[in-house]
Amino acid sequence: MPTVFVHGNPETAAVWDLLIAELEDAGAARPGLIRLSPPGFGAPFPAGFGATVGEYRDWLINELTRFAEPVDLVGHDWGGGHVLNAVMSRPDLVRSWVSDAIGIFDVDYVWHELAQRWQTPGVGEADVAARFDAPVAERVATLVERGMGEAVAEQVAHGQDATMGRAVLGLYRSAVQPVMADLGRDLERAAGRPGLAVLATEDHVGGTVEQRCRAARRAGARVATLDGLGHWWMTHDPGRGARALIDFWASLDSEWNSP
Repeated sequence: MPTVFVHGNPETAAVWDLLIAELEDAGAARPGLIRLSPPGFGAPFPAGFGATVGEYRDWLINELTRFAEPVDLVGHDWGGGHVLNAVMSRPDLVRSWVSDAIGIFDVDYVWHELAQRWQTPGVGEADVAARFDAPVAERVATLVERGMGEAVAEQVAHGQDATMGRAVLGLYRSAVQPVMADLGRDLERAAGRPGLAVLATEDHVGGTVEQRCRAARRAGARVATLDGLGHWWMTHDPGRGARALIDFWASLDSEWNSP
């Protein structure tokens, strides 16, 4: 059964490197550990792609239809948002799902300061130009300052460019509230497949702990709490993250293989 990883913003698939290495070292190299890069975030834009929340949902659904069987789907940051949007629309495409961004679907969620900057005409354009046109060393420093492990940041920074800037503006501006709250009205649909909400306690951009737990309950998801870890938990303690995923999948394997 393939295991599919979807990353977010402002990232490339390199954000998964350490976590996937841990999974492989732990003997959890499942039939396929596959990374999908959303358009603009390490992958080119398809013709006419507007980088909206709905278009990313449809992109992921289209990718998942290429697999011959349901997948175990894992999403981080906006990738976690795309995962839930896809599962709420097409639960038949997955065996299970994992997201560390479930809090953004809570009715009380408020976008963080940087997101609000990107959502503001003029201010957002200036920010992404300064951010993604900066020298690589400066881009690395910005990622590290915001909490990404340095070794991974050096890889991710090389994939940041003007295309990513366009994707950032399109995505965040299509998600101005109440868009996410409205999408969150369908969270119960995600309960149709086993889910795991990763709760890194020092992640302060994906909603409060209360919002994330409340959304997880509505989606019927288990919660894996990673105390002391922040937004890029997979770059700082990939071993702990891998163990949470392995335990979750192992519980499903026993159910999946039972008569």
